[in-house]
Amino acid sequence: MPVAAVRVAVMFVGIQTRRQRRLLWATPLLFAALWVAYIVSAMRAPAGRIATALDWGVLTGGLDSMVAWQAAMADGSVLRLVSGLFLHADWIHLLGNLVFLLIFGLPAERTMGGRRFLLLFLLGGAVANLAAVLAIGAPDRVVIGASGAVSALIGAYLALFPGARLGVVLPLGLFLEFVRVPAFLLIGLWVLLQVLFAYSGPAFGAVAWPAHIAGFLFGVVFALLTKAAIARRLRRSRGY
Repeated sequence: MPVAAVRVAVMFVGIQTRRQRRLLWATPLLFAALWVAYIVSAMRAPAGRIATALDWGVLTGGLDSMVAWQAAMADGSVLRLVSGLFLHADWIHLLGNLVFLLIFGLPAERTMGGRRFLLLFLLGGAVANLAAVLAIGAPDRVVIGASGAVSALIGAYLALFPGARLGVVLPLGLFLEFVRVPAFLLIGLWVLLQVLFAYSGPAFGAVAWPAHIAGFLFGVVFALLTKAAIARRLRRSRGY
């Protein structure tokens, strides 16, 4: 008995939605700016690099009174709280901050938008540097590096994605195993280490651990305060 072959033509039609993929620009911009600033500084002689840090880094021993703040505002030295973010002691210092910038910065920018993300980085870094100045107290020290700003990104990431998981590679016997761990566990461990190292531990006195703590707390508060605005932005981008 012959079997009739029925051919069914299926046509897939692409339906346009109002959701648009937005270009991420703030994270790449900061990534490039940090690299350029480091290369320009590294090309100078050792004496020149020290001079750059003294000219653009955050100097401790000030900003602890209203008179000091007024003087810093008048001569523009208050901007060191931001300019110091783009200076790094060496390439290892820079590389660590760049890695964390990409891991936590890209998803944060995708959610909150480029301008709000850039504000978080700069303002969070400035607050972190101020905390370092006040915590160190001793004069004639220079605070440089984007660690405080990156810590603000970590805090914002935790507030925005409390249920997220981060991939880590763990040595299990003779093998390396890739596992996904809740972000709040890894970030919680990181925060605990910052608190411990603020009083004792590796590079005590050479690393501004209080800046990391202050930056992290600022990032959490910033994300929570702007969460409603971020939600409205996401609804608009998805056409709701």
